[in-house]
Amino acid sequence: MRNLKIIFTFLLLTVYISGCRVYSFTGASISPDIKTVSITYFKNEASLVQPSLSQVFTEKMNDKFVSQTNLTQVKSGGDLQFEGAIVDYFSQPTAIQGNEQAALNRLTISVKVKFTNTKDEKQSFESVFSRFTDYDSKKNLTSIEQDLINEICNQLVDDIFNKAVINW
Repeated sequence: MRNLKIIFTFLLLTVYISGCRVYSFTGASISPDIKTVSITYFKNEASLVQPSLSQVFTEKMNDKFVSQTNLTQVKSGGDLQFEGAIVDYFSQPTAIQGNEQAALNRLTISVKVKFTNTKDEKQSFESVFSRFTDYDSKKNLTSIEQDLINEICNQLVDDIFNKAVINW
């Protein structure tokens, strides 16, 4: 009898979680009528251009949707569509010490994203996402730049993914 209650509770919970949306344990809640996603190449329109940034960011966006959803990627016209550009990329001192030397510098990246949900226009948005990371001012930016870019792009992609498909 106890096993029957456990099985019934599990089935009830499964039906409740799935409801009318497709739920994954990553937190993505995507309507079952959404089958495809298209992510265009994010051009670098920042005044300071880092040559690999567009490629890195676009690949991380693609990787996130491939690994975290069941959506099929298409070149254009997806049920979910992402387009945009990198609009800012800069480094500046942040923690000034008593001798007027910076102890830390901050690398900031901003991305303008237009998200279109063709099945539910209310979920569409256009936003600028910005993230930064601080690094020791004694380090040469070029020697750590790729690691910083990867870290910031991961944060940006998570923010965009969460806003687009995490509907708690």
